Amino acid sequence: MTNIDVAAARPKGTFSWALWDWASQAFPTVVTSFIFGRYITSEFFAPAGYSLAEAGQYTAFWLGISGVVAGVLIALIAPIVGRRADTSGRKKFWLMVNTYLFAGTIGLMFFVAPSSDFFVFGLVLLAAGGIFFEFATVNYNSMLNEVARPHERGKISQFGWGLGYIGGIILLVMALWIIQFGGAELLGIPDTDALSVRVVMVISMFWVIIFSIPLMLKVPEAKPIAGTENEGVLLAYKKLIRSLVTMRKENPNLLKFLIASAVYRDGLNGVFAYGAVLGGIAFGLDLTEIILFGIAANIVAGIGAFVGSFFEDRVGSRKIIFLSLVGVIVGGFGVFIFESAGTIAFFSFGLFLCTFVGPAQAASRTMMSRLSADDKQGEAFGLYATTGRAVSFLAPAAWAIFVGLFSPIYGILGLMLILVVGLLLLISVRAIAAPAAAS
Repeated sequence: MTNIDVAAARPKGTFSWALWDWASQAFPTVVTSFIFGRYITSEFFAPAGYSLAEAGQYTAFWLGISGVVAGVLIALIAPIVGRRADTSGRKKFWLMVNTYLFAGTIGLMFFVAPSSDFFVFGLVLLAAGGIFFEFATVNYNSMLNEVARPHERGKISQFGWGLGYIGGIILLVMALWIIQFGGAELLGIPDTDALSVRVVMVISMFWVIIFSIPLMLKVPEAKPIAGTENEGVLLAYKKLIRSLVTMRKENPNLLKFLIASAVYRDGLNGVFAYGAVLGGIAFGLDLTEIILFGIAANIVAGIGAFVGSFFEDRVGSRKIIFLSLVGVIVGGFGVFIFESAGTIAFFSFGLFLCTFVGPAQAASRTMMSRLSADDKQGEAFGLYATTGRAVSFLAPAAWAIFVGLFSPIYGILGLMLILVVGLLLLISVRAIAAPAAAS
């Protein structure tokens, strides 16, 4: 039995809830994928005396280590974060706390000057921000059932994801103007110590803070589950283990989906995490071209998510995920096969596959919501984050192995292998139909 009057909550907070996707996009787009992640792995942060190749290997390796540390912490803590949010009725409270914590880490990145002396500081901020971002996302995703009627969850989820991509586009255009096209000079930012890049971090921090305010003001807080308000951490872990055992017996379909989605979501994350690296190393793109690709990638991914919003509640989340994964895989193999065509191949097939990333991710969120009981959404999305982080080594390992054995362009084959495995695992998951609209 649900504790939330969905029909009443949806009109008051649906758009404000979706706007958080727009606000939070600063972290995965600006910080992780295209700006700060690339900045922190530049030769400035390697020890003195390293060659350009050695510097890249050094910074990339320690970037991976920081990601592993963050992933382990998230895997251990995320389920309890979700469960305690469910039981205490403080989903929105913890969402906002973690939102402002990861926004703060973005702002602190301004102080990461281009020197090896600041390398560890930058990695700590990146890892901490990733942890807070994941915890915020657990609570945010678990609120979907509270701001959307059951038959509209697919549409609302896709809409939020699409808004996120639009936000990412605007941020990247702003960054491109500041870093490459005279914005820094117009704003009086000195052309020294990578200040133009670092100022973009400050702008991104305020972006997150400002655009998350509507959710804080307009989305109603969840109600606590009676009898669990004072549940301690140890008891929460015991009940979590019992929940997994029960899930295997009573809802094996959900368990299968958690495993399948963990694998293919890691592959999708790898596509974005290493896309800029692949473009720079294998195709020789400079920073301007990489940011332009990032803008175009967010445009097509947003279009894909908005298109998916019109079809998901009609055809079902599983079909959207399946078709989207096929699209990403076809695009990835296209990038590899037509490498000799150069930038044209990277942009054309790369943007083709990006079109399907948004629908796959948003439909996964919807399917998770529909497979889970309404009063266990936080715990379920905590497990959703945990299973994803539990296999978060797959994409980096596949990338490293293929690049190490062959050359950088082969890294894309490693990522496609992960997606193919996830697609095959998804076949065993039963489709869940969207609830019919009330007459």
